[in-house]
Amino acid sequence: MTTIATAMIIGASSQLSKELARQLAAQNVKLLLFVQEPDALTEFANSLSVPTAVFPLTITDPTKLNEQISQVWQSENGAHLVIVNTGLNSYDASLPWQLEEDIIEVNVRGFAAICNCVFKLMTEQRYGQLAAINSIAGQRGGPSVAYHASKAFAENYFQGLSMHAQRLKLPITISDIQLGLLDKAAMQQNRFLLPPLEKVAKQILTALKQGKRRAYVTKRWRVVAWLNRMLPEYIYNTRHWKTKKKKD
Repeated sequence: MTTIATAMIIGASSQLSKELARQLAAQNVKLLLFVQEPDALTEFANSLSVPTAVFPLTITDPTKLNEQISQVWQSENGAHLVIVNTGLNSYDASLPWQLEEDIIEVNVRGFAAICNCVFKLMTEQRYGQLAAINSIAGQRGGPSVAYHASKAFAENYFQGLSMHAQRLKLPITISDIQLGLLDKAAMQQNRFLLPPLEKVAKQILTALKQGKRRAYVTKRWRVVAWLNRMLPEYIYNTRHWKTKKKKD
């Protein structure tokens, strides 16, 4: 079976990244997977039906990270698609600085280093598609202070890269995938808010094929995102802090 394209998934250890890899493999796409612990992904990589290689990713060291991605890029003759799915989210009402710092380190510093590196490689290659798995949490602040702020950073960073691609007049597509509150739903085990991963991955890949600049996944979150932006601040702020009554 002949592969027709090459895709990198940076941050490939999550269940969503694995599902994206499975669906890309079903489309005969060669896969280059980056994770912090490559050995943990070897069995999964071997289960796929297309050539798949796993590489280390040192997300807390931008210099090392740049070297890791660039070396693979050169040895594999680039990539058509790069999906960035790195992110850290947690919540503690006491707002310990260490937690905030860790989120900023991964979601801001690490994210920017990855996207900066890939964009410049695509500029040299003179084409490509760079996509990021982001969240509508970046629209406004929230209880997980650093996480919400980091997603706003990611959204604006991608806007800037899109402007650069247009300025350079290069066919480099920048795709911002705005997920619904899947992190929150997963932490709360909320089945209503947590759609099947197969559906999420399929809608993401469909949006990427269509070259979408921004896409909401699943599609119903477009309406939620609109309402989220329209809520007056006095309502938006208080709804996050309402405590659920304990059952007797």
